[in-house]
Amino acid sequence: MRTRRLVAALLAAVTAGTALVGCSSSGNEESRCESDGVTITCAPDQRSKTPKVSGELLTGGNYDVSQARGQVVVVNFWGSWCAPCRAEVDDLEAVHQATKASGVTFLGINVQDSKDKAIAFEEGRVTYPSLFDPASRQALNFDIPPNTTPATVVLDRDGRVAVVIRRAVTRDELQPIVERVAAERPASGSR
Repeated sequence: MRTRRLVAALLAAVTAGTALVGCSSSGNEESRCESDGVTITCAPDQRSKTPKVSGELLTGGNYDVSQARGQVVVVNFWGSWCAPCRAEVDDLEAVHQATKASGVTFLGINVQDSKDKAIAFEEGRVTYPSLFDPASRQALNFDIPPNTTPATVVLDRDGRVAVVIRRAVTRDELQPIVERVAAERPASGSR
């Protein structure tokens, strides 16, 4: 009888431990994808769920990424205080202009900044909108978090994370990635 109780307790402990491990999000999403330590690329059948990205725009009004379903969305985390962000902004705008006719839209997410500095930084540089996120909460919505500033996340036409780049990008690097994701057929079958 005592042996049965011991086996039952041990089995319950192992089952509970397995359940807890299965519910954690300690990088398991990232392990499904290919990574070189900086860029994470997920095959269409390995992509994570759509992140919730919404909030107040720097220039007023609100934005919700779910309204862009059917488009590729390039999300860039940036701050006016960030030297690599200043270095990549012209490249981001160039890719935005080169790919928007292909159903690609861009969204900036301004982090750890004052609104005045962020607006001044963007003025005359970018034509796409940016969310104002001084507390850096939007990054927490991604299964594969950006973890750096700057960081760029490419969402496919179904809103799933296709690529995460955890450093500044150049046009020569980003544009082929965006074009490749834009050329994919949506999993939902609609375009």
